[in-house]
Amino acid sequence: MYANYASVEEMLLSLPVGERKIVQHLRAIVLECLPKAKEKLSYGVPFYRRNRLICFIWPPTITWDPQQLKKKEANMAKGVTLGFCQGNRMSNDDGVLLAEGRKQVYCMYFKTLKEIDEQQIKALLFEAELVDESFKKKRK
Repeated sequence: MYANYASVEEMLLSLPVGERKIVQHLRAIVLECLPKAKEKLSYGVPFYRRNRLICFIWPPTITWDPQQLKKKEANMAKGVTLGFCQGNRMSNDDGVLLAEGRKQVYCMYFKTLKEIDEQQIKALLFEAELVDESFKKKRK
């Protein structure tokens, strides 16, 4: 499906039930850990930003380019993406964030709710927030 939604709620309602549950759970964790971040739809999926983009949640059924069906199939096999926009600046000591050839954005994937380790994700979100704070504009 091509992403063109008026709100996050509308996007959620368009998702298959399994994906929706994963996205809703990840979204609740992000909103809890990043209360000062603003949630905004970009490319039809929720992105979270404060000083810069911090992270995003990308359900595999949503694509920003309807011409890329092969990529969509590969994404379906991976599951829901939790992406960290400044992942290259995070410690990633346990290697759970995957670069997959990208220089900056690192991701995690979830096919089921059981795969979500809340404590691990919360720790990553808190670190991502610290990285984001380093971009805070200095007041003169």
